[in-house]
Amino acid sequence: MISRRAFLKLFGASALIGLGMGSYTFGIEPRFRLVVTRHRLTPPGWPVGQPPVRIAVIADVHACEPWMPASRIAEIVAITNSLEPDLTVLLGDYSAGMRRFRTARVKADIWAPILGGLTAPLGVRAVLGNHDWWSDAPGIRTALEMNGIPVMENRAERLEPANGPAFWLAGLGDQLAIANGRGGFDGVDDLPGTLAQVSDQGPIVLLAHEPDIFVDVPARVSLTLSGHTHGGQVNLPFLGRPVVPSAYGERFAYGHVVEDNRHLIVSGGLGCSILPVRFGVPPEIVLVELGGDAATA
Repeated sequence: MISRRAFLKLFGASALIGLGMGSYTFGIEPRFRLVVTRHRLTPPGWPVGQPPVRIAVIADVHACEPWMPASRIAEIVAITNSLEPDLTVLLGDYSAGMRRFRTARVKADIWAPILGGLTAPLGVRAVLGNHDWWSDAPGIRTALEMNGIPVMENRAERLEPANGPAFWLAGLGDQLAIANGRGGFDGVDDLPGTLAQVSDQGPIVLLAHEPDIFVDVPARVSLTLSGHTHGGQVNLPFLGRPVVPSAYGERFAYGHVVEDNRHLIVSGGLGCSILPVRFGVPPEIVLVELGGDAATA
């Protein structure tokens, strides 16, 4: 039988561990960790033997104090630019996404000019997320576009790198944009109409805030890039991700997903939604290198 003294030591150690994990989960990982996650692949339809195209992905900023202040966004912009991508894409959810746990909003007229400092030879493109629609979609769209970041809503655009193959960038409207009064949300996404704008056989990169659309994405699309899930924000050893905001659970929760030779990369994002918590899913900037000497996927 464990002695009273040993029990007290064990209890004290457990309490300290719990306190430390709580401090890390609430205070360190969501606010101060930042990693660059790299993916190198040559997806189906992507030309082989040409210089690679490098795409930087920023998702789910969720600007607010103290978790995602202006200084943090500026740090993210500086690191992204240092990666020297050919193209930078923003995958939505710029507005806070937290009410009870934020001390102040970081308004669009503050964060949008900071994001306007992103630079890439092919430019910067954006889509909106569900929290942008639930907050102020027209205002957020205007703030981005006034700072040189076009918002691609159900629109496709042909891009031509100075080195590397020409390709199509397609941006999808949000899938959870408008409350429908029935306990759910209706989307403003139009996948068939967006892809119908592609006028040649060049490869397609699709931007879609929520990854659930991937079940309907045709093989014609070389790569889909999404955010929204935050990787569940918590990924516990042996237990996985308790909560993933997707109709498909952990199927599209995070990372590089391949189904039927179709490719999806889901960013874990940068900010937090609902709770200012991250554990095992540090905030990340994603850098995708397509083609070059990357293995054919």
